[in-house]
Amino acid sequence: MIALTPQDLRFSVAPMMDWTDRHCRVIHRLMSRRARLYTEMVTAQAVIRGDRQRLIGFDAVEHPVALQLGGNDPTLLAQAARIGADFGYHEINLNCGCPSDRVQGGAFGACLMREPAVVGDCVAAMKAAVSIPVTVKCRIGVDDQDPEAALDALAASVRAAGVDALVVHARKAWLQGLSPKENREVPPLDYDRAYRLKAANPDLLVAINGGIREPNEWIAHLAQLDGVMIGREAYQNPEILLQVDPLLFGEAAPVADAFAMLEGLAPHIADHIERGGRLHAFTRHLVGLFPGQRGSRLFRRHLAEHCVGAEAGLADLRAAVAHLSREPAEAVAA
Repeated sequence: MIALTPQDLRFSVAPMMDWTDRHCRVIHRLMSRRARLYTEMVTAQAVIRGDRQRLIGFDAVEHPVALQLGGNDPTLLAQAARIGADFGYHEINLNCGCPSDRVQGGAFGACLMREPAVVGDCVAAMKAAVSIPVTVKCRIGVDDQDPEAALDALAASVRAAGVDALVVHARKAWLQGLSPKENREVPPLDYDRAYRLKAANPDLLVAINGGIREPNEWIAHLAQLDGVMIGREAYQNPEILLQVDPLLFGEAAPVADAFAMLEGLAPHIADHIERGGRLHAFTRHLVGLFPGQRGSRLFRRHLAEHCVGAEAGLADLRAAVAHLSREPAEAVAA
C-alpha cells in the first residue's frame, strides 16, 4: 500500500466541475511542482461505462494528480477506483460535498453526509481494490444537521474503513434553497470545526477547503491542520500558485512568471491542436492571468474574440500576449 504523507496533502487545488479539466491542470502544474491536483468529479458509472480516455485521461506532466469519484455504491466505486489506479492516478477521492441537483438525484455527493455508514462501506471497498491512497472530501454537515455530530460521525466511519485523509470544506451544504454557486458562498465558514476535528483525531490527516485565498491564510491553517486546498482563487488568479513551492516547500517555483508559464505551455497546446483539439480548450483557463498588468483587458478581449474558433492557433495566443506590458500597471504609470 502507498501511504499518503502530510507533505502530499500540504497544498492542493480543489476539484471543480467545468474548471479543473486536464488542460487546466497542465497550466496549474507548470506553476507549481508540489501542489496536488484533482480532476473534476466523475461518477463511478461513467468511469466504468464511458469513454475513459476522454473522461479521466491525463498528461503525465500533471503528476501528482488525484481522481475524484462520485457515487454511493461500494462495488461500483471499487471498480472505478481500480480503473483510476490502473490509469496512473496517485489518489482516489470520494466526493461527499457536492450539493448539485444531479448528485441529489443520485443520492451521492453532499447527500452522503447523512449516510456515514454508507461512506465507510464505500471507502472500505475502494481501499480493498487499490494500493494508492483513498481520501474523502466532505462538508461539515447538510441542512439542519449539527456540524459537531455530523462531521464526527463521518470521520469515525471513514477512519474505521482505513481512509487516508479527510478534506473538509468548512461550510454546511443546503440541499434545498441554494444553488451550487450559492452553496460555495452563502453558508458561513467554520474553520474552527475542522480544527476541532483534527485536535480530536491527531493521527488522521485533515486538510481544509473553503474561502481560502491569501498565502498568509495558508500558513495560518497549516499551523492547525495537515493541508490546505484552494479552489476558485487558484482558477481566477492562477499566478498565486507561483508562491506555493517557495513558501510551503522551500523550493524555487518552476517558472519566473506567467509569461514563462505560457512559453512552457506552448508545446502542450501545439500537440493538442495537432491531434484535432482547439486552442480554446486551454485559453478558456487563462483569463485570470496578469491581474493588474497593463494591457490585461486587451489580453482578455483578444482571447475572447480570436482564440475561440476552430482555426485559432498559437499565433493568436501570442498576439493576445503582445498586448501586455511586462511590468505591473502601477510601475508603468510611475
